[in-house]
This record gives sequence, structure tokens and C-alpha cells, in this order.
Amino acid sequence: MPYFSYSGYDAKGKTAKGTIEAGSSMQAVDRLTERGIVVVDVKQAEEKKGKVKIKMLPLESHIFFCRSLASYLKSGLPLADALRIMSKQTRDRTLKPVMEKLLAEVEGGRKFHTALSESGAFRESLWRVAESGEQSGTLVSVLTEAADEFKLEDDLKRKIRGAMTYPIVMAVVGVGVVAFMLTYVVPKISELFEDMNQTLPLPTRILIGMSDFLSSYGLWILLAFTALFAWMKYTGRSFNMPFMRGIRDQLSLALVMSHLSTLLKSGIPLVQALRMASSMDTYKQRWVDAADMVKAGHRFDKALEKIGMPEETVAVVRVGEMGGDLSGALTNVSDQCREIAQGRMEKLSTLMEPIMVLSLGVSVGFIVLAILTPVFDLAGIVK
Repeated sequence: MPYFSYSGYDAKGKTAKGTIEAGSSMQAVDRLTERGIVVVDVKQAEEKKGKVKIKMLPLESHIFFCRSLASYLKSGLPLADALRIMSKQTRDRTLKPVMEKLLAEVEGGRKFHTALSESGAFRESLWRVAESGEQSGTLVSVLTEAADEFKLEDDLKRKIRGAMTYPIVMAVVGVGVVAFMLTYVVPKISELFEDMNQTLPLPTRILIGMSDFLSSYGLWILLAFTALFAWMKYTGRSFNMPFMRGIRDQLSLALVMSHLSTLLKSGIPLVQALRMASSMDTYKQRWVDAADMVKAGHRFDKALEKIGMPEETVAVVRVGEMGGDLSGALTNVSDQCREIAQGRMEKLSTLMEPIMVLSLGVSVGFIVLAILTPVFDLAGIVK
């Protein structure tokens, strides 16, 4: 159905403007009259060609939106007034137009969750729990829980980046130092070795070969890595280091379980909640398979067994499911997974420093040894 833009006055005499979906202008007037709006002008809204989709907002914006809106609603402000205040106060250039669009939709009579879903800026999980909150009258509490959930996800991602920062920096520094010595220092010294007219030691020959290779193909290697990085950035892919796999699995499981718990508390059915929470995991399909098994009549703990979940996780879920507190059991599993991941990250960061320093020392030591060995041989010949 087409949309109609209107202007008029509400029951309190305030100016009301917005858009409404209707089959005709007369139907639009009838619907607005039912809402207590005195229509002054109504006309069909112009169809926008090539509708531009708003990009998905980052986690920080989701957290700010949920917490701010929950705070205003808790203080007794109507939803439209809360959105109006937030749209005026926010300085985020990406969030401000979204807030203005939400305000226009809500003032036009749209359901809040419908406006969230059609904006294209918010995750499905948010507008799903918002729909549940609107229907049950618990919008404030579900927004607060959603904010906590997004904050948890953001914290876990920050921890992963923090654990990866040190080894990446050390690797970049090490590669840079070695590349500088191979491309600048070694070629100058190799000219001296060529004038010796003697068989060079094996380490020196290896070093000169590496230097020649890097001098010839170093630029192409750099361009290849740059292209690979740009491609991964464009496609949203990431390079997963093998030693981080166990930590990532635990953190993914923590996110999925915590998200499932929040969705179940909001009244979302388990099958639908599993499909929504599957986006939190790298291996999305296993949760979709679990949802299909639950839909087919299997118990949730049996479905977890079939998709390969750890026995301790299945045991906790089984107890919660049989005791009627599945959301609480999922929260416990999430907490356990976070603790395991935290412990592994601390051990990794403790071991990574000496390993990286040792690797850098061995690389530089090999270069120094390869350079000095012929020099010592030359000194012996001179004597």
C-alpha cells in the first residue's frame, strides 16, 4: 500500500506531522481520525527511487540507544518525547538521522518495533525483543537487558583485540627489523664478501640468498599482503590464528548462550531465539540445525549433543530445561565460558611476551652470526 504524508493537530492541540500507510487518502484520514488527529492536509508521499539503506549501527550506538531510551521511559516520558530528546541531544552523525526517522515513524502511528526493523540500522534481536516488550508492557526492562547484552559482546570483542595486540605489534616490529637488515644492511656487506674470493659459510650464503630474494620480490610481496588485507576488510573476513581458536570458541559460546537467555526472558520462542542468536557464532549453521531439531520435537539438550556441544554444557542445560529455568542455565553456561576464555587469554598473554622476544632475538642473532662469521675468518687469514 502507498504512504501518505499528513499534517494536523492531536487531541492536546499540538501539531502532528508524519506518514501513514493506507489504501487511499480517505482511508488515511479515517485511520488518523481514529487516533484522535484532526487532519488539515493529506497527500500521497512521493516514492523514493533507489531507496538508500542505512548501514547497521555499531555496538556502541546500540548500547547508547538502548540505555538512553530505557532511562527516559523509566522516568515517565512518552516514547515519542524520549526519541525527540535523544535526536536533539545526540552528536553521533550516524545515529542522529536514524533517531529522526524513528521519531517520524512513531509519531506517524507506527509500532516502535516496526520502525526499528524498517530502519535497517538495528539488529533483528533488538527489534524482536522490543516487539515482545511492547506486547507485554516491559519495554524498559527488555531495553535494559538488550543494552547489557550488547555491552557484553562489545567487552568480549575488546578482550580479543587486546589479547591480539601485543603479538601483532611484536610481529610487525620483528618483520620490519629483519626486512630492513636484509634489504639495506646485508646488500652492502655482501659486496665486501664478494671481494674476498672465498667460499662463504652456509649461514652467510643463506642470508645473502634471502636478501636477494627480498630485494627482487619484496615490493610484490608487500603489494600482495596489502591487497589481501583490503580484500579481507571489504568482505568482512578475519584471519584466525590457530592459538586463538579455543578462546574464540569459548567466547562465541558465551555470546550465544547469553543472547539466548535474554531472548527467552523477553518471551521469544526457543526455535526463533536459536536462529536469531546464531549470528553471534562463526559456525552459524550448527545453531540453525539445533533450531530445526527442536522444531522437530527434540529436547534442547539432545539437540546440543548432536551439534557437538561439550558434555558439561549439555549437562547444565539439561538441568535447567528439566527444572523450568532454561534462561538461568544458559546464563550460567555463558558465565563459565567467559571465565574459561579469560583464563586462557591471561595464560596466552603471559607466554606470548617471552616467545615473541625470543623469536626476534633468534632472527637478529642469525643475521649477526651470518655477517660476523666471514669477518672472523678474514681476520684469521690476515694473521
